[in-house]
Amino acid sequence: MHCQTIVLGAGIVGVSTALHLQARGRKVILIDREEPGSGTSHGNAGLIERSSVIPYAFPRELSSLLRYGLNRQSDVRYSLTHIPKVAPWLFKYWQNSSVAGLSVATRAMLPLVQRCVEEHDALIDAAGLGDLVKANGWIEVFRNNAAFNKAKDDAQALAPYGLSYEVLDRQQLHAREADLSENVVGGIHWLDPKTVTNPGGLTRGYAALFVQRGGQFIHGDARTLRQIDSEWQVDSRQGPITASEVVIALGPQSAELFKPLGYRIPLEIKRGYHMHYQGRDGAELKHSICDGQGGYVLAPMAQGIRLTTGIEFAASSDAANEIQLKRCEALARKIFPLGQRLDAQPWLGRRPCLPDMRPVIGPAARHKGLWFNFGHAHHGLTLGPVSGRLLAEMITGEATFTDPAPYSATRFN
Repeated sequence: MHCQTIVLGAGIVGVSTALHLQARGRKVILIDREEPGSGTSHGNAGLIERSSVIPYAFPRELSSLLRYGLNRQSDVRYSLTHIPKVAPWLFKYWQNSSVAGLSVATRAMLPLVQRCVEEHDALIDAAGLGDLVKANGWIEVFRNNAAFNKAKDDAQALAPYGLSYEVLDRQQLHAREADLSENVVGGIHWLDPKTVTNPGGLTRGYAALFVQRGGQFIHGDARTLRQIDSEWQVDSRQGPITASEVVIALGPQSAELFKPLGYRIPLEIKRGYHMHYQGRDGAELKHSICDGQGGYVLAPMAQGIRLTTGIEFAASSDAANEIQLKRCEALARKIFPLGQRLDAQPWLGRRPCLPDMRPVIGPAARHKGLWFNFGHAHHGLTLGPVSGRLLAEMITGEATFTDPAPYSATRFN
């Protein structure tokens, strides 16, 4: 089988890339071992996060570093055996999280974040997936006045970015979410983002649109990728597939392909968990709720109320560890009446992250026809369609909507 472009990885980034290439006239085959939307794209918090204009930085304050060093926090935990292996990457992350470094990352990411909702909207409309998406934003809640007051100041500091939000006192917050407990003193309702009630279903819907428009999705093993003369070849269940171009969009598994090809890109994994719950005694959640102090999100999903955790630094292959989920669950029960668990086991996902807080989008320097689109960290769902558009513009020689230089893989070599 032959096509113009092979896209490896059927998560939100790979599927979106395939759709944008297809829309520009490319014959594309999308390849994955699993069904579309089965990996990290399945288990996230479902936020199309237009309000996250500042990337998630490494803490710089000594007090915060000491607190996290005790490994007792709910938002971040680590495996003692893994930390020595990831320490050089963490140091680079810490360096890039300085005031100057964070400013660079913010400017780099802003063109992608600003377009994230409209790029999703176009695909949602085309695929008829509006029933999976809500346009009521999400609410950041606070359990003490000190944190609430700081958050209000932080929100005001974002005025140059033109974000829409409402500050809610205790009474206003409980008018919007009647089942929140009195432990919550206030909140900030971010209005620009949209939320998805089934992120995996959204990705599968986008993949179905790709097939409906004439694309092919085929099960295959990306690890068989090889270059033969001027072509790229991958083995699939339907035999070898060749193309002059190939896109690596495998999220956390991308390193399995670019490392053997000689690219030294510092991709690491932030693990995270989710679990679904019933609302106790008929309690309902109308908005996605983020407890920034606790480091978790409660989101109303098709499968129940989904609790998603923050960051766990552990080897990708390590077994699931419920410590962080249990810590977050205990905090969540103090602000919302969660009922029984609905899943037999916690879901474990892996976020692909780079130490300068921006993805790799663009060509590989030493291999003609090889392209990268990975490393979207906490915002794979948010940035899938917009980064897919940018890469498709680059591959087809179209004028790009923003300068792609900040996302080049050459920044690491």
